[in-house]
Amino acid sequence: MRYPFPVGRSDFIQGDEAIARAAILAGCRFYAGYPITPASEIFEAMALYMPLVDGVSIQMEDEIGSIAAVIGASWAGAKAMTATSGPGFSLMQENLGYAVMTETPVVVVNMMRGGPSTGQPTFPAQGDIMQAIWGTHGDHMLIVLSPSTVQEAFDLTIRAFNLAERYRTPVVILGDAELAHMRERVYIPNPDDIDVINRKLPANEEEAKLPFGDPHGDGVPPMPIFGRGYRTYVTGLTHDEYGHPRTVEPEVQQRLIGRIFRKILDHKEEIIDYETFELDDAEVAIVTTGIVSRSAVRAVKILRERGVKAGLLKLNTVWPFDFEVIEELAERVRKIYVPEMNMGQLYHLVREGANGRAEVELISKIGGEVHTPMEIVERVVG
Repeated sequence: MRYPFPVGRSDFIQGDEAIARAAILAGCRFYAGYPITPASEIFEAMALYMPLVDGVSIQMEDEIGSIAAVIGASWAGAKAMTATSGPGFSLMQENLGYAVMTETPVVVVNMMRGGPSTGQPTFPAQGDIMQAIWGTHGDHMLIVLSPSTVQEAFDLTIRAFNLAERYRTPVVILGDAELAHMRERVYIPNPDDIDVINRKLPANEEEAKLPFGDPHGDGVPPMPIFGRGYRTYVTGLTHDEYGHPRTVEPEVQQRLIGRIFRKILDHKEEIIDYETFELDDAEVAIVTTGIVSRSAVRAVKILRERGVKAGLLKLNTVWPFDFEVIEELAERVRKIYVPEMNMGQLYHLVREGANGRAEVELISKIGGEVHTPMEIVERVVG
């Protein structure tokens, strides 16, 4: 098919635009959203592109309706996405939990801005890390990714769709206002060069009758599609393998939620992704995610020039969190620094992972500006 943007070459585009193009190349054919800074350009791009690839883009009455529409589209067989920022992401939390409970593959993009409440609509922040992981109620498990460059915004969006389809789960992409509106050169591959994963479908009527079973032993049930001849029960209530509500039997809740956790945690090695820089002989480590990683790379280079053996661990997957890699890092370095654009969220996960083996220090910054490399350097050298 022909795509409404160039493929097989580089283009100079915004982070929001990169996410929209990647979604289409990953197979997204339904987008529902509500305009909100700094994610509106994703909506604008999807509204432009979707009709040209036989897809649907629709503006809903609010963010609650947006994620509800995306969940419905996914059960109708479409790869589906919505995008928002902090206030809208808060509104999506109940239905995000519904997507977890019904094991619905959807992608939710949150281009973070300063908060709480209306906060700083046009300024970047990283204040939604905990909300992305634990924002909806009850015991739940999903996947959270965090890009730091426009190229990564493109690449991780494709990966988000693949993970959502592979594990029948919502996947959250955490960007920020800086990344949303930044323009960088991005290589957009030919579609034939992109690995695209599609959800498992029932092999027969018997599998279709068990939309929440585990016929293949990997914790991920095949997903029947509405309108294709199967009678399928879907509910946010605690349910058995057939989808029938079973709200008063503790063993059913244990079996269902336990499997939802296991299908992610048993495949952590396939899901978790991180990058290292100058860590082999490091005596101090910087652990970051998202936009701050850009400053952290430069900070490490400056520290090395000053004789400080510093290294960087950049987390592309925020959840599930790799506590083991943090513990191993803490055993090799004397101190870990966590620069982040909030009052301390990733810091708590890193501190838990370090488990007392190394001191962990937060380098917090709020107000709408990304850390400069020298701000990180000055904290490290004291």
